[in-house]
Amino acid sequence: MTQALHKIVTFEEFIAWYPDIQRRYELHDGVIVEIPPPTGDHEEVIGFLATKLTLEYSRLDFPYFIPKTAFVKPLEGESAYSPDVLLLNRHNLVNEPLWKKASTVSQAASIALVVEVVSTNWRDDYLKKAADYEAVGIPEYWIIDYAALGGRRFIGNPKQPTISIYSLVEGEYQVSQFRGDDYIKSPIFAELNLTAEQIFQAGIST
Repeated sequence: MTQALHKIVTFEEFIAWYPDIQRRYELHDGVIVEIPPPTGDHEEVIGFLATKLTLEYSRLDFPYFIPKTAFVKPLEGESAYSPDVLLLNRHNLVNEPLWKKASTVSQAASIALVVEVVSTNWRDDYLKKAADYEAVGIPEYWIIDYAALGGRRFIGNPKQPTISIYSLVEGEYQVSQFRGDDYIKSPIFAELNLTAEQIFQAGIST
C-alpha cells in the first residue's frame, strides 16, 4: 500500500528533501507519499505503452518526448505527481519556471498526455489525480487498469480490465472506456492502431 510521511511540507521542501535513491515519492496536499514498488507486469505495461506512443509521435513529427523522471505540479496547493508515462511538449518548456531546476511542469501547454497504470493506490488515480489533472487543464489522461483493481463505480460490475481515457472538453473531463478488442480512441493520436487487450497482454508475463 501507499505509505505517507505525515509531516506537512511545501513543494520546495519536498524537492530539496527528495532522496537520490530508487524509491519513488509524490507530494499529496503537503504530505510526502511513498509510491509502492512496481511489479514486473506493471513495468511491462508502462514500457509497452511508452514505446508505442514514442513511435507514434515520432512518425507524426510531434515535438514531444517522455522524460525518465518528472513531476506535474498543480498550480493550487502543495502536490506533485510523478506519472507512469508523461508526454511533454518541448516547445513550451522554456515557459516553465521549475523545469530547469526541478524537472517539474505546471502548465497545460507543456503536457500533451498523462498515463497512470493502476496499482494498489487506485483511488489516487481515479479520484485525486483525475481532479487535479483536470484543474491543470491536461488535455488527455489515461488510466490503465490491466488488473481490474479499481472500484466497481469506475470499471463496472463485475470488474474487468479497463482503459479509461479522460478528454478535456470545455474545461471538464469526459471519459471513454475500452476493454478487450476495443480499439483505443485517443484525441491526440487519432491514428493509433492499438487495442485495449494488446496493452493488457503486455502485463501478462509468458
